[in-house]
Amino acid sequence: MGKIKLDLHDVYNNARAIDSELKRVIEEAVKKKISEIEIIPGKGSGQLKKHVLRFLGQPGVKQLYHRLEKDDKNFGRIFVHFRH
Repeated sequence: MGKIKLDLHDVYNNARAIDSELKRVIEEAVKKKISEIEIIPGKGSGQLKKHVLRFLGQPGVKQLYHRLEKDDKNFGRIFVHFRH
């Protein structure tokens, strides 16, 4: 049980890299039974956050995690919780 942190600032303008990083950390969380992923799309225009939420909302992805939490205090963070 642990936590993975994914900062997307470096790949913010590359949709394929973003999807690949999201897929990678979700697979890692499932494989290693990690309880939480913290995704940092950053504040920006909100487009990256929307992209991340769309990715996480896909049926094949959504079934892998338990719930999503958007940080109330920090708009630029999303937490993905797993129940293994």
